[in-house]
Amino acid sequence: MKKLLKEKNLLIKNTMISICIFYLEIMFIIFISRVINIQLLINVLLSSIIISTIFNIAIGYFNIKHQKTLISIFLFILGALFSLQGVFYKIFKVYFSLYNFQLGDQVNSFLSDAIKLIFKNNIYILIFLLPFILFISFDKRINKYIVYNTHKNITVLLVSLLLFVGVFELYVYSTQNKRYSNYDLYNNVNNISLNIQKIGVLNNYTLDLKRVLFGFSSKNIEVITIKNKYSEEEEKEIISYGENKLDLDFSDTGNSNIDVINSYMRSEEATYKNEYTNFFKNYNLIYITAEGFSEVGVSQELTPTLYKLTHSGFVFNNFYTPNNLSTIGGEFQSLTGLYPDYSILKTWRDGTNSFPYGLARIFQNKGYSTYAYHDNSYVFQDRNQYLSSLGFNNFLACYNGLEKRMNCEIWPQSDDDMIEVTVGDYIDSSTPFMTYYMTVSGHLGYNFNDNYISYQNRDLVSNMGKSEEAEAYVATQIELDRALERLINELEKHNKLDNTVIVLMADHYPYGLDDDDINSLSSYYRDEIEINHNALIIWNNQMKDVVVDKPCMSVDVIPTVYNLFGIDYDSRLFTGKDILSNSFGVAVLADRSWITSSGVYNASSNKFTPKEEVDDNYVDNVCNLVNNRLNISRMILENDYYKYLK
Repeated sequence: MKKLLKEKNLLIKNTMISICIFYLEIMFIIFISRVINIQLLINVLLSSIIISTIFNIAIGYFNIKHQKTLISIFLFILGALFSLQGVFYKIFKVYFSLYNFQLGDQVNSFLSDAIKLIFKNNIYILIFLLPFILFISFDKRINKYIVYNTHKNITVLLVSLLLFVGVFELYVYSTQNKRYSNYDLYNNVNNISLNIQKIGVLNNYTLDLKRVLFGFSSKNIEVITIKNKYSEEEEKEIISYGENKLDLDFSDTGNSNIDVINSYMRSEEATYKNEYTNFFKNYNLIYITAEGFSEVGVSQELTPTLYKLTHSGFVFNNFYTPNNLSTIGGEFQSLTGLYPDYSILKTWRDGTNSFPYGLARIFQNKGYSTYAYHDNSYVFQDRNQYLSSLGFNNFLACYNGLEKRMNCEIWPQSDDDMIEVTVGDYIDSSTPFMTYYMTVSGHLGYNFNDNYISYQNRDLVSNMGKSEEAEAYVATQIELDRALERLINELEKHNKLDNTVIVLMADHYPYGLDDDDINSLSSYYRDEIEINHNALIIWNNQMKDVVVDKPCMSVDVIPTVYNLFGIDYDSRLFTGKDILSNSFGVAVLADRSWITSSGVYNASSNKFTPKEEVDDNYVDNVCNLVNNRLNISRMILENDYYKYLK
């Protein structure tokens, strides 16, 4: 009878811990990810039982007191892991990866923001720590369920473990032919967002740890080409311009990774030049990555300069700014024409990669003087190192010289002040100039208490009738608008406006705002896809307006600019494509959802919403195209591919 009771109690203990794990996963779905599907439920149910069983085997040889201590620690760690993931998502609108620990100052910045957010959203922390709280509160009542391992108990647990692991493996294997399935995520795709949305938080941590420790190799890249439909006459005209292509040697080298990339390059089709090739040849260029910029913060009344620039020049109606790990990922894609990935951002930050087609280097080769500025710390995120790898050898920011010209002790610093004190460096240049700005005034948090820029512009937004956060955000955009107005006035005063091009894009949408606040400022409702919709500015005051409807994104800007300025480059080397060319237009979001002229694909739900009729293979082909471009971007950085170019 006692043996039966012990076995029953063992089952209850195992079930209790399984329920705790399953509870945490379900609460994360309800309060954080808000994505639920049958694949996710099966995964978290099976993994909850497997993890609980392994844990019970491990602790069963300890006495009751020690077992209770270990269970308490286990539940607390679980609660902390779920809280970390939840709070990180609430701040950055992306999920946490263990790769983030390689980005030390990013983690420090997160921790300072997290402390504020924990007090604002402590209900989430309480929810995830509830199993731990209940366990220590009712520890005396559960004494009878804490049993030692006996040979029979171990046998029961091991048989159960083998059974559920077998079921789990069969389930994974059964999905091998499905897009972004268990099998795909475990073997072919490295995407934190999809992992959490489809296999759960704890499974994601396990997979993430494995890939941080041992790396990740995707399957061999198969080139997928999707062409736009043109008439025979249009095709002839496109071909007549010639390709943006150089005579590069993509032959095998004996280095397996380089050879995979070379094979891809050989098979990849180059984009064609077009009527806009050389459109801005020998013009000056001011290239801006704007912190937290979004079209929802633009209005004719409060930000008239931004309004003018977003509604004239080249007007891109379907431009998207994916949020890829805050500013570091956003700036990567805007400066390299490659897709960012958690695993390569540390390499990017080190500044050791070769970039012969880096923004500054390519313009220096054309005889331009180049400059780079940022109104926050010059070493944050190692910006000084990766800008140097692109050819910017005179980068100026706070604490390497800019603090002598402007006030760097406020937070965030003023974009307008930065323009005022730096424009004189290049405005009278005897040669064409290329100037890069990374702004900071639009940084979160959006409030009137500890955001200096929002506070300074508070009176200008006080009649909007929006939440404090929404109004404070618009106040930061007023500062960016003021900076651009000053820039244009200075260019005009020095007779440089007519032959200067301003390019501006965001690093990410303002994720520091709740979705409801963003929608309160938007002219239409933005779901999880459309929240990434943004404005791209490519503007010169002498040009006629050109409206572009092709879906496009941040990685496409560099090749577009190079073509406009008549730069000789090989379009195959960039995963972004010239927006104004014949290239297939696709905007890819952080979770591998995408937008094309034919429809919208939501990767988390695996649902395609067509805008027009497509063939049966269309979604698979675009998904393959997206996966290939992401894989090749990662491989280029991991293997320092550009240094092998001949």
